[in-house]
Amino acid sequence: MTNTNFEPQILRDRYRIQRQLGRNASRRTLLAQDLHTQELVVLKILIFNSDFRWDDLKLFEREAETLKSLCHAAIPRYQDYFELNLPKCRGFVLVQTYIDATSLQDWIKQGRTFSELEVKQIAKALLNVLTYLHSRNPPAIHRDIKPSNILLTSDRTAHQVGNLYLVDFGSVQTTVKKTGTITIVGTYGYMPPEQFSGRAFEASDLYSLGATLIYLVTGTHPADLLQEDLQIQFEDVTHLSASFIQWLKQITHPNRLQRFSSAQLALQAL
Repeated sequence: MTNTNFEPQILRDRYRIQRQLGRNASRRTLLAQDLHTQELVVLKILIFNSDFRWDDLKLFEREAETLKSLCHAAIPRYQDYFELNLPKCRGFVLVQTYIDATSLQDWIKQGRTFSELEVKQIAKALLNVLTYLHSRNPPAIHRDIKPSNILLTSDRTAHQVGNLYLVDFGSVQTTVKKTGTITIVGTYGYMPPEQFSGRAFEASDLYSLGATLIYLVTGTHPADLLQEDLQIQFEDVTHLSASFIQWLKQITHPNRLQRFSSAQLALQAL
């Protein structure tokens, strides 16, 4: 089942598979056409195979429920959720809107560079998204902000970097206690220290955003940069203003209590 090929099937008599967008372990991400609306959509599929864990289903269901409750122009919209029951494949499918844009990771790999002004525009756009997510009750903490989960359109101009989108809510946490969450998720290099012990807070998303911005200004994965007392050392390999360097150092401070206390405050300081 790990080599399940969905092409060119039609799922639920509605979604015609176009191509695979991504895969890992028990998950597949597919591009499909909604035959009811003729629009392109993304199908995220959780497959019951040898790699499946029950925690995967818990996170997958939480992602679907969270997307269903969100309404923001920079976040994919929930479309559908259903059980998959094919002869050689069983699982669940989450359908969301397709965004025609390229990830920040792929832009960097293609050789694109970003000016300080553009990086600040990216920061402001994403801080607005985080302000929306963190202001919900309970707060929605993304927990996996990184270049591959941020999409940027190609309509760059002299004054505007393009439109940005935050995607992949597969690690989202919506039940937060005073001690933080207790599930270890995230991506090495972009995770703050507290996430390694299974805790995540609003300030954890800020750290991950900061690490992502450092990747944009250096072109280097944060894990490959030097660290001093767990603080990412990036200033010697960039040409940024002193004020922006200080802002990046604060948002990526290893101690969450030394970071900005909210996305809104980080936005105001920028």
